[in-house]
Amino acid sequence: MRDSIRDDSMTTTIDTRRGRAWMAMAGLLVAAAACGGDAQADGADTEGEEAGEAFARIINVEVTPVERTRFEERIRLTGTVEANRDVTVSAEESGTITEILVDKGQRVSVGDSILRIDDRLLRSQVDEARARAALAAETWTRRKRLWEEDRVGSELAYLEARYASEQATAGLASLERRLERTVVTAPIEGVLDDRMVELGTLVSPGTPVARIVDLNPLKIVGGVPERFAPDVRRGADAVIGFDVLTDRTFEAAVSFVGSAVDARSRTFPVELLLPNPGGVIKPEMVANIQVVRRTLDEAVVVDQDALVRKEDGYAVYVVEGSGTDLTARMRPVETGPSQADRVVVESGLEPGDRLITVGQQQVAEGDRVRIVSGGDS
Repeated sequence: MRDSIRDDSMTTTIDTRRGRAWMAMAGLLVAAAACGGDAQADGADTEGEEAGEAFARIINVEVTPVERTRFEERIRLTGTVEANRDVTVSAEESGTITEILVDKGQRVSVGDSILRIDDRLLRSQVDEARARAALAAETWTRRKRLWEEDRVGSELAYLEARYASEQATAGLASLERRLERTVVTAPIEGVLDDRMVELGTLVSPGTPVARIVDLNPLKIVGGVPERFAPDVRRGADAVIGFDVLTDRTFEAAVSFVGSAVDARSRTFPVELLLPNPGGVIKPEMVANIQVVRRTLDEAVVVDQDALVRKEDGYAVYVVEGSGTDLTARMRPVETGPSQADRVVVESGLEPGDRLITVGQQQVAEGDRVRIVSGGDS
């Protein structure tokens, strides 16, 4: 019986301990639940604060003050360099080349001797003609004195002597001119670019013997598309560059504008004269030509990157406000001619506007912004 009482007492103690344990666990669960609710409440507040910060975001941008400036619209062409004058010199008398006086590559002036043709036969003919001319002149002088002073002889003999003297003088002058032409001379100033004969070559009138090119100035020849016909005039300014001379550009003016359009290429020719004092530019080089189409003296010009493409055209973003209260505003714009990466804005912008040039793709209408470059932040 004592054992039974002891067992009942032990059972009661265990049940009491279990009850206390369950009560303790329940209290812990309640406390945990309370803590969880607080944590959720704190999280909601945090998310609300983050949402508020996102709503009030400030975007860093760079701006450029809008100004009026000079703008040149240019027509881009490809041209070819040609010598301003390219002359093939031909022999004017028959004979054998006996002397070469100028080598290829040397400069010559007008009248400089290039080569000499054998002149022995012509020189003999000149001596003979000179003697005949002297005799005819003496005969005419005596006939004239006899007829005019003493009335000796006939008028016919007087006239025959006169015309014989004139004929002999003319024949002498002709042969002397032919003798001069046995020395081939340069008709223009330039460089002896080629020589087609050597010593001992037999030539006749019309045989090409040399080529002279004038390389200063040079001639740039290009074709302009027919749609630009109303815009290109003689005297228009142009900028010329060469792929092989990447560090240099040259300025020139249009010296010739063709009157007809080529039926195949639908272009009309233009020519420009380009000084070439150092001889750096060579004939047949390819030239990149930019002819000024029109000039705008007071234009609003912006970088093309500043434009934002919209469904109905283009827009830009400008900064409005002052101090720290700055806002991005969208402005629809009408664009005009463009050149390289610059474009004319015909409407939508005014001088003094602060144009967003960096960050324009990240902002939207009404966004708060901070100017980090290009204006007062």
